[in-house]
Amino acid sequence: MPKNNIYSILTPKYWSSACSEFRNPRSLVFAGFTIALGTVLSSLYIPVGVNLRITTTFLALALGSMIFGPVVGLSTGLAYDLIGYLFIPATVFFPGYTLSSMLEFFIYGIFLYRCKISVLRVFLCKFIVDFGIHVGLGCLWSSMLYGKGYYYFFVKSLIKNTILLPIEIVMLVALLQVFLPILVNQGVIPKPKSKYIPLI
Repeated sequence: MPKNNIYSILTPKYWSSACSEFRNPRSLVFAGFTIALGTVLSSLYIPVGVNLRITTTFLALALGSMIFGPVVGLSTGLAYDLIGYLFIPATVFFPGYTLSSMLEFFIYGIFLYRCKISVLRVFLCKFIVDFGIHVGLGCLWSSMLYGKGYYYFFVKSLIKNTILLPIEIVMLVALLQVFLPILVNQGVIPKPKSKYIPLI
């Protein structure tokens, strides 16, 4: 199967390609590197409330998921959460957070793997991750862990993610703009029609 093809997520070829990444040594290396870099970045954060922090971890997770896809991303998310719990003392283990981590990798993979990258696609991807996983699920896990009401975490998380969303989108688009030519030259991802990331 040609590695430079762009597939729709609604086609069997897309999922066949995504599953085949388990047999691609380069993808597995990138998965390991993403876990390592994500773990380091997650230990560097700015606390803004109870179990609420600002990090740049999403950059590593999104870039890695674009390379190895949503299927490998599920396993990578599981390993990333467990390794983070073992090596970062401040990390709390909770199955809900493990699920969120797996879903985050999965969503980044769905939107960025073997797809035409655009600003709109990055926006939709970050919107779902920030508000669906970080706000929606994250507040539920926090309320279960810390014994406070859901809306106590919801309001703070909603404000934080609303403010950071446009900043994170700009950062992610800039990162992809830098790394896309490198990854294309190495044959890791398909060659785009333009050297610039289009709006849609």
